[in-house]
Order: sequence, then C-alpha cells, then structure tokens
Amino acid sequence: MANKLSHIDRNGEINIVNISKKLKSKRLAKAYGEIIISKKAIKLINDKTMPKGNVFSVAKIAGIMAAKKTFEIIPLCHPLHLTNIEINISINNKFNKICIISVCEAENSTGVEMEALTAVSTAALTIYDMCKSVDKNMIISNIKLLEKTGGKSHLK
Repeated sequence: MANKLSHIDRNGEINIVNISKKLKSKRLAKAYGEIIISKKAIKLINDKTMPKGNVFSVAKIAGIMAAKKTFEIIPLCHPLHLTNIEINISINNKFNKICIISVCEAENSTGVEMEALTAVSTAALTIYDMCKSVDKNMIISNIKLLEKTGGKSHLK
C-alpha cells in the first residue's frame, strides 16, 4: 500500500489532520488560473466600462475574502491566520485570456495551498460573473499550484 492517507483514521473514517505536533514554519503557496474571454469583454474591462463595475478590483477582493474563509468551504481545512494574500490579475491580449496569480503566506503548522487555490478560483468565478452579460463563452481553466514552500514538502 502507498503512503497512509492523512485524512483517514485506522477505522477508515474521515477526520481532520492533527497538526498540533507539527512545527510552525513560514508557509507560502502560489496558484494560477486563467479565463479565455472575448476581445469585446477585454476592451470593456480595460476601459473600465463593464456594466457591473471594475472587474479586477472586485475579483481581487473576492479572492482575498475566499482565501480567508477557505476553512469554511473546503472540508477538513484548518482555519489559518494568513499573514499575506496577494491577487495579481493581468490580460494576455495575444491569447485573449485573463491570468490570475494568488500568493498566500502564513506562519503555521500546515500549508496554505488550498487558500491560494481557493483565491484564484474565486477571483476567476467573480470575473466570470461580472462579464457573463457580455461573453457567454468564457472558459475558466488551468487552475493549478505553482509553488509551495515551508513544511516538509516543496514545489517549485
């Protein structure tokens, strides 16, 4: 059998991982996601004339709020005191897409990957919601973890 599953106890029951004996360390996670979107929608975003308002400002706030509340929506996630949340949104005009990167940091006994991924996902969904009256064919894709530092495992 492969590695023991951390969220399953010896009786096969689901449980939250006990992190009380894990050492605290600086944890960082960076996540990415993108939205394929029409040129018309990109123009409205750039001109700040989208009917629902400033798309990127609202998406950034939504991403930050989501990262802070990840433990409330993803089962078995621990509540974390995040020390930093960054949401960076840019437009790639060549490929008609919006690129979203989130960075979450904490000094904790568990990682912040889920917070970073939740931030990116929620920012993308917010952009979709704010632009759906103009573009009904948007595609949210490529949501992934780019980097993870701190604790025992690292990804770069």
